[in-house]
Amino acid sequence: MVRDGRAGVTMRIVIIGNSGSGKSTLARRLAAPAQTPMLDLDTIVWEPGKIAVARPLPAVHADLDRFCAEHATWIVEGCYGGLAERLLPLGPELIFMNPGEEACLRNCRSRPWEPHKYASPEAQDRMLEPLLAWVSDYYRRDGDASLARHRAIFDGYAGPRRELT
Repeated sequence: MVRDGRAGVTMRIVIIGNSGSGKSTLARRLAAPAQTPMLDLDTIVWEPGKIAVARPLPAVHADLDRFCAEHATWIVEGCYGGLAERLLPLGPELIFMNPGEEACLRNCRSRPWEPHKYASPEAQDRMLEPLLAWVSDYYRRDGDASLARHRAIFDGYAGPRRELT
């Protein structure tokens, strides 16, 4: 898929990586020129207005499938390997953000308030230490939101792909 937003060119991009890796920043930068619809997977994975309360997976899948069906072009970003894999049969470009642990920690410490995730800057600040621990654990844990899973998805994808380090 092409990233330049020219008329008649289909852009579909899936961006995976650790928290603080730059997924959202890259997604916004790529989406802006052509006003490409963008989906932050956190917005469909978690119950609105609640911290760390997951929505039922069938509801998440329905929202993800609906978003992709409603838009000819799109950018989807998040750390959820299974949701990223769900989109790969659609042939998107897969971008793996992998800048390393220190860069992710630094980015998390300096990120502005995310009102779509937290009720206030203070609420976000209260979650910083748990977030930093989760970011560091990415490199050692197994599971859907781990380096091992993202590496396997990236290495196994035969479509267009890029790893940004």
